Parts: sequence; structure tokens; C-alpha cells
Amino acid sequence: MATSVGDRLGRRARAVTAVVLAATLTALASACGVTGGADDADNRRLRMMIPNSPGGGYDLTGRAAARVMEEGGLTGRFEITNVIGASGTVAMQRVINESGADDLMLTMGLGVVGAVYTNRSDATVDKATPLARLVEESEGLLVPADSPFKTVEDFVAAWKADPAGVSIGGGSSPGGPDHLFPMQLAQAVGVDPRDVNYVAYDGGGPLTTALLGSKIDVGTSGLGEFEGQIDEGTLRVLAVSGEERLEGVDAPTLQESGVDFAFTNWRGVLAPPDIGDDAQDALVTLLEEMHDTEAWRDELERNGWTDAFQTGTEFEDFLVEQDQRVEDTLKELGLV
Repeated sequence: MATSVGDRLGRRARAVTAVVLAATLTALASACGVTGGADDADNRRLRMMIPNSPGGGYDLTGRAAARVMEEGGLTGRFEITNVIGASGTVAMQRVINESGADDLMLTMGLGVVGAVYTNRSDATVDKATPLARLVEESEGLLVPADSPFKTVEDFVAAWKADPAGVSIGGGSSPGGPDHLFPMQLAQAVGVDPRDVNYVAYDGGGPLTTALLGSKIDVGTSGLGEFEGQIDEGTLRVLAVSGEERLEGVDAPTLQESGVDFAFTNWRGVLAPPDIGDDAQDALVTLLEEMHDTEAWRDELERNGWTDAFQTGTEFEDFLVEQDQRVEDTLKELGLV
């Protein structure tokens, strides 16, 4: 049977109506938070920027925090991006450039504070929005399995005899924790820090390769990045830098080894500048909820991190103190 012009126009009108209706429903769903990225806090998509390569301390911390928030239903999916360059200052600059972006967090810490100085970057920490300090951890003195250094005493004796002849590698550039730790340790044992042969690597992955390949004599870093190699025995821990031994790590503290010195690293989270008080409060509340979960406590234990959670003016004051700490040390070394 032939189709009349009226029938064809009627079907076209109904089709157009259906398209308009579908578009309207989609818009309404987005406005109500049905789709990812909406205003509903439990379904909101966020971004986590990590200022070093995969496998590093910032990477482990940032991904652990994002995973706990996602799997705990505290927010929607995280988009995680590793931004590599200039020991974290490239990432800092990108965060500062995204002024007003209230969906972005940056995992950072002592290393980024130091890198700002050594790279003479304008992307200073005080320009960003402080959210929270998350964790604190000891540094470890790591050596390959076949190293002649069996104890801290062995290492210190060789170091004092020939400071430049003992190569020490760390997963951060000058000004970062893996650099500050051996420099301050040198002062404690009577080695001139300016004579220390320090080799910088971009995170725990490259540092692991250097240690296993015997390209350096000793490595300094947080131990969470080397758990597999320590467990299988390819790397040994001479000592840890904190005031207490680490659970699950068969190594003394420096103080137990006769060195009157302790050192800890820390990591926290910043947001871009100018996000507004309400957005800052919302992100801080999200991190507080994460901190209170059993899953986060499991991450602390698994990675050997110490809970150092801090927000508000306490965290802001802490950042100012850490900035001064780094500047003073780098000035003593003639690096700034």
C-alpha cells in the first residue's frame, strides 16, 4: 500500500519528538547527578596528578588514596595522571595553571618543596591550596645483596675514609628527601656534605635498577617502593632513619647503630589556587572520610607508612616550616 505524504510527515514528527525527549532526559540526568562527573559527591569524577614516574613514592601514595576513595564509594572514578619532569615542579606548575579547577588534587611532599628551590621554579607551594598531609615514613639505607657493607658501621667507615668514593643514589633530585637524608646523615657522622657523591634518579623504579645493577653503592629512599626486592633478598636494608624500627623490616634504626640522627619524609595533597572555601572544605572532608576508613589503615600498614594526617591551619603552618627547613639545608650546601 502506498504511503501518503501525511503518514511520512507524521512519522518524521514523531522521530523528532523522540530525539528531543531523549536529549532532554539526558540533560536532566546529568543535572541530577546520574552521570559521572556530576555534583553528587558520591558520584563525582576527580583527577589525581602525581609528580613522578609510576612506582615512586608519590605514585604509591596517590594511587592508594584514590583507590580507597573509589572502592569505598566516597566519590566517583579518579583519573590518575603521572606528570614527569623537573622533580615535580612541572606538575606543580600545571596545578597552579589550572587555577579554579576544583576537581584536581596533586600528591606532593618534601621532595616537591625542595625541587622548587633547586629548579628555581615560580611554582611555589604557597601558591596552591593546601588540603592535607597524609603520611610520614622513614628512609632506608639500601644495598645490593652482594654489597660489602653488612652493617651501618661498615658503610660509615668506608664513607668517612673516602666520601667521594662511595656513590649514594636517591629517588629525588637535590632538595628532595632522598637527597636531604644522606646530606644530613653525613653531617651527623662527620662527613662534609659537599663531598658526598650523590646520584639523583627519577623515582623508585630507576633507583631500583641502579641498585640491582650495582651502578651505585647505597640507595636512600622510602622502603615501600622496594618491598618485593627486599622480600626476595636481592636488596638488603642496613638501617631505617626513623626513631622506631619498621614492622616487617629486619633492620635497626640509625640510633640503634650508634648514629645519633633521625629523619622522616612526608607526603600530602594540594589543590589548584582560587578554588574557593566551599570547594576546599569539600575536598578536605573527602580526605578526612578516606582517612577514617579501615581500607586506608590497611594501606598504611601495607606500605610501612606512619599516619601523619593533618589539615587546616596546622597543615598550612607545617608547609611554611618545611619550606624553611629545605631552604636552610640547601643554603648550607651552597645549592641556592
